[in-house]
Amino acid sequence: MKPRRAAALLAAPALLLAGPARSHLVETGFGAFYDGLAHVALTPSDLLLIVGLALFAGQCGARTARFALFALPLAWFVGGLLGAAFPTDASLVVLTTLSFGVAGALVALNARPPTGAVLVLVLGTGLLHGYFNGASTDAGRPLALAGATTAAFCLFAIVAAQTTALRQGWTAIAVRVGGSWIAAAGLLTLGWIARG
Repeated sequence: MKPRRAAALLAAPALLLAGPARSHLVETGFGAFYDGLAHVALTPSDLLLIVGLALFAGQCGARTARFALFALPLAWFVGGLLGAAFPTDASLVVLTTLSFGVAGALVALNARPPTGAVLVLVLGTGLLHGYFNGASTDAGRPLALAGATTAAFCLFAIVAAQTTALRQGWTAIAVRVGGSWIAAAGLLTLGWIARG
């Protein structure tokens, strides 16, 4: 018997015992709250959006970053509740990709709009990504949403606080380079989506 055929025969029982597949939410085994935390850390579009928005808000100053710090998790949670209550089969991948790409581009361009404009962007993208999380299979559970919201708050707070401190010389350039990488990731992902 050939080695490949023997390996396939040995693997067949394991495939029969496999549990159900779940889409979009990582199960940590620690409960729904930690599943929500892990979801944000392991979903590139969510992770890049939070980092991009935190860099952007931090570039705009401490006052703007403080407002955005509380606006993003609130919008994320409300969006998640809406997604859980009114799920859709429509794919939002293009919109979520555009959202983090735009955030990265604004950082790279060193844009400094008024606080109100930053908050509109933060609220809109937070609602969008929260909705996408809430509409997914198990991520719409309230504890999972609380975990995702907590992850968004903590990550945003750390990155925005560091960015507000890095406003001189080469460190400001490094922040802009980080934003350009996020924008480039958005463009590459859009190209990959368009290619099918």
